[in-house]
This record gives sequence, structure tokens and C-alpha cells, in this order.
Amino acid sequence: MASVTSLTATVHQRLAAALTAALPETADADPLLRRSDRADFQANGILALAKKAKANPRDLATQVVERVVTGDVIKDIEVSGPGFLNITITDKAITENLAARATDPADRLGVPFAESPGTTVIDYAQPNVAKEMHVGHLRSAVIGDAIVQILEFVGETVVRRHHIGDWGTQFGMLIQYLDEHPHELDHKDTQVTGEEAMSNLGRLYKAARAHFDSDAEFKTRARRRVVDLQAGDPHTLATWQKFVDESKIYFFSVFEKLDMEIRDPDIVGESGYNDMLDETCRLLEEAGVAVWSEGALCVFFDDIKGPDGNPVPLIVKKSDGGYGYAATDLSAIRDRVFNLKANTLVYVVDARQSLHFKMVFETARRAGWLNGDTGAASAEQLAFGTVLGKDGKPFKTREGETVRLVDLLDEAIDRATTVVREKAEKVGLSEEEIVENGRYVGVGAVKYADLSTSAVRDYKFDLDQMVSLNGDTSVYLQYAYARIQSILRKAGDARPLAHPELALAPAERALGLHLDQFGELLLDVAAGYEPHKLAAYLYQLASHLTTFYDQCQVLSDANPKEVVENRLFLVDLTARTLHQGMALLGIRTPERL
Repeated sequence: MASVTSLTATVHQRLAAALTAALPETADADPLLRRSDRADFQANGILALAKKAKANPRDLATQVVERVVTGDVIKDIEVSGPGFLNITITDKAITENLAARATDPADRLGVPFAESPGTTVIDYAQPNVAKEMHVGHLRSAVIGDAIVQILEFVGETVVRRHHIGDWGTQFGMLIQYLDEHPHELDHKDTQVTGEEAMSNLGRLYKAARAHFDSDAEFKTRARRRVVDLQAGDPHTLATWQKFVDESKIYFFSVFEKLDMEIRDPDIVGESGYNDMLDETCRLLEEAGVAVWSEGALCVFFDDIKGPDGNPVPLIVKKSDGGYGYAATDLSAIRDRVFNLKANTLVYVVDARQSLHFKMVFETARRAGWLNGDTGAASAEQLAFGTVLGKDGKPFKTREGETVRLVDLLDEAIDRATTVVREKAEKVGLSEEEIVENGRYVGVGAVKYADLSTSAVRDYKFDLDQMVSLNGDTSVYLQYAYARIQSILRKAGDARPLAHPELALAPAERALGLHLDQFGELLLDVAAGYEPHKLAAYLYQLASHLTTFYDQCQVLSDANPKEVVENRLFLVDLTARTLHQGMALLGIRTPERL
């Protein structure tokens, strides 16, 4: 598939060529092109280049203007102020570029693939076995899923990893209790819901905990089971697997409610790296990266000290012989770099774990597993902030408990369904469509509120705002899409068709130029792992569409046939861009709302 060269790229190329012709010593000069309110584009790079060449900025700008090819793409170029260039694009070029996007045979809207794609392992959506998912699990799942979709769309090979917590001392207690009460996780029916699975696990955990705290002999037996588990005793492993399987029933039900695909082979928890832990420690010790200190195998860092001023180590192996998170995380890096052949590792993990990952990554670099002189993979933590309540404090229930993720999603869907139902009669939606759209709008509202905020920032969870039809919300975007579908249904025999010969109204030009930026925007979003930029682009697109509706009637008998077809073409491409962009954020766009 041939990607479509954006108008921005074409203008940039022509200005750069003219700059090089005017100043031969400045090869690859950047004209610093950006969108402008005064014209379609403004180039601001000439002032810095003139200063460097000891030339008069306005004189240099005039020389550049004289050398720029105009007529087909660039309609007009003029010098402004001390040496800025204002550039206006021809209407024909705008429509022709959009037509090329619309007729892309690969249905990618002309979006190019990344220049040098590689393999990225993304670690996201990491629940814990035998524990309920809460609001704290939301952001890793939503942000990670969006980045997976975006990277795959631009041609990256993506390996998904869900590093679930499925190992540790608490399993000794659970395994021993289940061994002594063997029917606690038996299923009466073949079909068990996620809620039932979690209820089973919760009930068993409470009973095991009470036993553990009150019965010293049971506590001893439970601790022995931890040793059996770590030693790979088959019976103990088989009992442990029951907890993992029951938890997966629950996990999959939550992710299904989130409208997110989580595949079983991608779930590789802490236990998946057990066989590598000894070797990881040996390699670190042999390389001199890790040293023994007070009976533990540690890695020290000059710049990381505790409140007492003493170095804070990364403990790879504890003094009791057990392994901490560091050993597992370092083994996972080895697996991802050397077995999965990853070029890049991305960890979508809470910002509060930043120090841990800083130490882990630095340890892996010293060992030569990450981007040192060996050219091995790079790794970064995509740290995210906290979900806050309306009061600006971490989101809790009225009783001060952590909010269950399922409850949060259910409430969002209920609120959204109410909003959909209010307009349903006017649109003629069936009860089945109301329920389905309510789910898409509710889950979309939660995802968009998260993704429209820069990942590192905290954000307030305000359902009233999230399901509002006004403002920067997913519902606003979903209604924009549905409104276009309604227009296309009412168009009768008229069909979307580009007419490059037509002059464009200001609102048509603004909409068209914004549509033309979609491909470059996606490459930028993928390179920086910044889905909030895609959300901002889509909101601006819907805003341009609203202005277009107000100023340019689409279906009107007063308009010539060509004008109707061209405007249908513009709104149709807008709908397709909204649909694709929202899908990359993991949000559905219902045909009727």
C-alpha cells in the first residue's frame, strides 16, 4: 500500500529545498512548519537560520519565497513580520489528498507505517491471582491496550505480556487450606461467572486466613507448602493451578466488560520465570553487578540512598534464600530480550513503582541485557498517575474501601444507558440497541477520560462529566460519528464523491486540513506512547465537524449536486477517521445513538 504524503510533509519538503538553495551551507535545514490561524501554515525557522548565517531574516525569507514552487499545492506564500512565512494551500490539493486517503485500497486512510518497525514487548494489565481487581488496575489495562493497538497499526510487532501476581507466600496458606477442604473450588455448574469465581476465591481466602491466624499447626503446615510450591512438587503445583484457573475466569470476565481482548498465552505471571531465577542471580554475581551483603544478594547504586544517607540496594535474593520481585523482573527482561528478540520493552506500571524499575533497568544495563554497547533492547516504564475522586483524593468508596473495578464499570454503564435511553425514541432504538449502546458509551466514557489525560498525570473520576454530551468526552465523539451515519442514511441517491475542482468554504478547509494530519499524528503518538494526543486530535476533529455543520449545509436542494457529493465525501471521511481513531483507543462507535 502506498501511504499518502500529507500536505504538511509536502510543504515542508518544498520549503527545505528552497532554504537549501538560498543557503547551500544549511543542508537539511528545518523550516519549523506549524499550523497557523493567520494562514494554513506558518514557517518560523528562518529567523534562527538567518542568525546562524549572519543574514538578514526578511531578505532570506524573500529569497526562499522566490524559490518555492507554487500553483499545484501551495497557493500563496508571503513574508510576515521579521521573517516568518505564511503559506496557504490550494483547495484542489486539500481535496485531492483527502480523496487519496478515502480510496486507500488497504483501508488505512493513507496512514504510513513506521520507517523502521521492530518488536516491542508491552507489560500491562497485571491483576493478582485470588485477588479482586480494583480501580488501581484500570489505567494499566486501558493505557496498555491503546498502545498495543496503535503500535500494531503503524507496523510494529507487539508481544503482549500480562505479568500477573501468581506466586508467593500467601499461596502456601491457600493451597494447604484447599488440600484440607478439597471441594471448596468445585463447580456445580459447568458455566461459572466471573463474579461467582471471585466469590469462591474470596470466601476461601477469608477462611484460610482465619485458620492461619488462629491455628499454629496449620500455619506451620502452610509455610511448608510454600517450600513445596517453590520446589515444584507436582501435587502442590496442581492445587496452585486451581487458584490460577479460577482467577482467570474472573479476570476474563472483567476484561470482557472492559471490551478488551486478553489472550491466555499472553498471561505469563511471576511463576513463568521460576526456572530462570537461579541463573539470573549467578549471571549477576559473576558479572560483578550483584554482591552479597548481610546474607542477601544485592545491587547498589551511587545515586539511590535512604533517609539515613546509606545506599538502598536492589535485593535480588533475600537472606532467607527466597527471591524478590527484582529477580523475577530481571529474569523477565532476559526472556523478553533473548528469547522474544524484543527491541523495546515498555512497562505500563503505576508511577509509585518508578524507583523499583529504575533500579531494575540499571541492573539489566550493567549486566549487558539492556541498551548498552551490545545494542540490546531499550526499556522504559510508562508510569501513570492515580485515579482520584471528585474531592481530588485517591478514589475510595464512602466507607473508605478501594473501589472494585466491576462496580465502577457497572455504574458507568448504568449512567450511560440512561443518557442513551433519553434520546432512543427520537432515533428509534430497540431495547437491545439501548443496552448495547449503553455499554459502549459507558465503557468508552471511562476509557476516554483516562486516555485523554497524559498518563503521568492523576485524573478525577467524575461520571457526570464523563457521560456528558458536551465537552471533551467520548460521548461527544460517538454522537458526532452517529450523526454522520444519520446524514449518510438520509442522503438517498447522493453519494460521497470528491470534487477537487470545487472551491472550499473556510469550515471545509479547516476540516480537510485537520483530516490530512491523521497519519503524521499517529506516527507521533506511537513514537512517544502518548494516546492522549490521539484523544485530543479526535476531539478537535469533532469540534471542526460541529463548525462545519453550522456553516455548511450538507443535504440541501439549493446546493448543486457536486457540492452535496463533496460535502458527503468530507463527512464520510471524517466518520471513518473518527471510527479508526476511537478503535485504536479501544472505544466503539455505534452507528445510531
